[in-house]
Amino acid sequence: MPIPTDPAGRVAYELDRAHVFHSWSAQKSLDPVVMTGGEGSYLWDADGTRYLDFSSQLVYTNVGHQHPKIVKAIQDQAATLCTIAPAHANDKRALAAKLITDVAPEGMDKVFFTSGGADAIENAIRMARLHTGRTKVLSQYRSYHGATATAIQVTGDPRRWPNEFVPAGTAHFFGPFLYRSVFHAETEAEECERALEHLEQVIAFEGPGTIAAVILETVPGTSGIMPPPPGYLAGVRELCDRFGILLICDEVMAGFGRTGAWFAIDHYGITPDLITFAKGVNSGYVPMGGVIMRDEVAATWDDTAYPGGLTYSGHPLAAAAAVATMTAMHEEQVVENAARVGAEVFGPELRAMAERHPSIGDVRGLGVFWALDLVKDRDTKEPLAPYGGASPAVGGVLGAARKAGLLLFNQYHRIHVVPACNISDEDARKGLAILDEALEVADAAYEGERVTVAA
Repeated sequence: MPIPTDPAGRVAYELDRAHVFHSWSAQKSLDPVVMTGGEGSYLWDADGTRYLDFSSQLVYTNVGHQHPKIVKAIQDQAATLCTIAPAHANDKRALAAKLITDVAPEGMDKVFFTSGGADAIENAIRMARLHTGRTKVLSQYRSYHGATATAIQVTGDPRRWPNEFVPAGTAHFFGPFLYRSVFHAETEAEECERALEHLEQVIAFEGPGTIAAVILETVPGTSGIMPPPPGYLAGVRELCDRFGILLICDEVMAGFGRTGAWFAIDHYGITPDLITFAKGVNSGYVPMGGVIMRDEVAATWDDTAYPGGLTYSGHPLAAAAAVATMTAMHEEQVVENAARVGAEVFGPELRAMAERHPSIGDVRGLGVFWALDLVKDRDTKEPLAPYGGASPAVGGVLGAARKAGLLLFNQYHRIHVVPACNISDEDARKGLAILDEALEVADAAYEGERVTVAA
């Protein structure tokens, strides 16, 4: 039980359980750990137990915890000007926008700031609908775009199901995912070709003239970290251009170094019409998100007011944190570190781990953005936990890792390896060693299922 023995920690725990309503949770069964501090890739709880953070919390502390340059920037801004309304200009807001557009594709020079990723999705879809005069939006199954009204409708995972009470003009399609192909493909090239054919058919049957945008996560995150095959995103871009549809790339989780590039689109050489971002832009230190627009889209509102806004759009504290984060990422070569650690440590060692653990059905990822697909049977690929559900075996892996001092991110039957982008090789290998041992719990469940099936 994580109830702290430390008196102050115990008070925090009791107040939390009495008054805090937690997201995505059945409230009575919650038993949260009281975290009180952090530094770099580590956190510690109220009793002083240290944890290596392989989750980046919700995959957003891209430069780790308590980075001194970002903390100081927030402190300095708080001493100068804590807040200012969006109608005014502000030096940090303006500089943050410039730094963001500097790493975006050419011809994307305007940023609309929001309070987070879901707000960014809401506004990107609104912009697409207003720019095109169309209403419908196509999005992928196996996706997550946020929990606000429209964002949850375009989400493709089971969190959408209990929220489908607001008609939002959305339709879903299958993206490429060779390991669990719905197209009966045997190669990445086949998967790409058939996924594009499928999308073209969906566009035809939904009515090309009704579709404002196709929205997709450049590399789907929570739904499984599935880098698209070569040619797929270029093919989606071509379909959108052919039918006058805008392409929105959701980089809320994949952006700002996570995949070993500033944006995941950099791996694929495409320019979308709109990019949504949040999380890593300032390592989550102060809430911020936004939409980067192609110049042609931004020009829609040169002479007409854009009908949207947020009280905290480009909040000075968040903007100061973004400026400090991006500056530190450039100076400390954080993006390059993520690419190198992914190529030299995580990729090779996770694939070697799969050779040792029969419960690992698939390993995939880029940079510091990796997933282990846990299965009951490698031949059938039956997930270790049901789609949209949990299992004691996966919970056992998480518990064993936490007991050994490692925090993991998981979704259903997957373990995601998503530490800070500036993690050291030493800490990366230390976390992998703990994960390696914890996976014995999954292997035991795998072997148990195999015996049961064989019998």
